[in-house]
Amino acid sequence: MAEGTYVKLTKDQVSLQEITPGELNQPIDIAAINAPRCEQCGQTLPPSYSPPADEDWVTGIFGCTEDRDSCLTGMFCPCVLFGRNVATLNDDIPERSACISHAVCIEGGIALAIATAACNGIDPDTACLLTEGLLFAWWVCGIYTGMGRQLLQRKYHLKDSPCDPCMVHCCLHWCAMCQEHREMKNHLAEGIASEATLVNPPPRQEMMTAEIHEDQGSTSQQSGEQNNLQLQPV
Repeated sequence: MAEGTYVKLTKDQVSLQEITPGELNQPIDIAAINAPRCEQCGQTLPPSYSPPADEDWVTGIFGCTEDRDSCLTGMFCPCVLFGRNVATLNDDIPERSACISHAVCIEGGIALAIATAACNGIDPDTACLLTEGLLFAWWVCGIYTGMGRQLLQRKYHLKDSPCDPCMVHCCLHWCAMCQEHREMKNHLAEGIASEATLVNPPPRQEMMTAEIHEDQGSTSQQSGEQNNLQLQPV
């Protein structure tokens, strides 16, 4: 029978074929492709994986004095501390860009609010409009900074404390930045400590080929001398 030709099936053979139309074109369920993946690293999770429970923060929201450096930086230069936190969480965003955006939105808005309050000659309707715009801008900034806090919580499986991340930044923005910096600093210190405890195996010791040939030559020379001594007549 030539290749590529069809064979007519008998009645007995037809009953064995239970392929429905379109069955061969159905997608194949591959566990490695359809398995759940980690949101952070993208690795395939085993079937028995269960997400860890929400963990507590290392320090409280009002524990700013526990880290003096971050407390002073957050009080006098909050844009610098915000840039450091964002750069640590996301490598794609440079520290300088995050710092400038925070300075323009937060510090610039506060300066505009102070200037509006200091000027007595502004029309009340204009002052009310400026106030509404500043409050709306503060709410938008709280959402933006709260997204960074959510990313930190997903990375280290932290729970909402004391409330929703966006609400925390809207009400306690400076305290939230200091708490996030302390949390990342603590986790990075744990990672460095775990890497330092790794013990490297001893280096593999190998003999050079020249040394091996020299050893073989010396042993063969010694065996030849022994044979010559044995063959000498007494």
